Amino acid sequence: MGDFVLDKRDFGIWLMWKNSYKTVFDCIFNDLDISDGDFMVLELLMRTAEGRLRQQEMANEMDWTKSRLSHHLSRMQKRGLIMRKPMDNENGVHVRITGEGRRTFDAAVPMLSQNVKRFFIDQLTEQDKTSIMRIAGKVKTMAE
Repeated sequence: MGDFVLDKRDFGIWLMWKNSYKTVFDCIFNDLDISDGDFMVLELLMRTAEGRLRQQEMANEMDWTKSRLSHHLSRMQKRGLIMRKPMDNENGVHVRITGEGRRTFDAAVPMLSQNVKRFFIDQLTEQDKTSIMRIAGKVKTMAE
């Protein structure tokens, strides 16, 4: 195994952060009928006035590859949550939320909110919340 730039403690902190994030997400989405990927897609579409976005814009926003998003959207389309339609005057595809997608999203939001509160927010002190906001702000600033 190669040399680590991080010492053992710092590497352990990184792994704890990464694994706790996954644990919280698993707990939050365990009770829902949709995956976190489904929720991300539906939430993006619900934020738009027309309930549609170009597929490439979605991939950029979600930080997913075109291939990963395309496969995921194919599964969602088979379940009737979204529709894809080639754009008329340009290259590209519009993704549109369906009525079933809206109903699925609307049904998931209350449980998602309850689970976020239960498995994440309620586990934090006010000091923890302030620290997380500070850390997330630093990371965001650094990445920009």
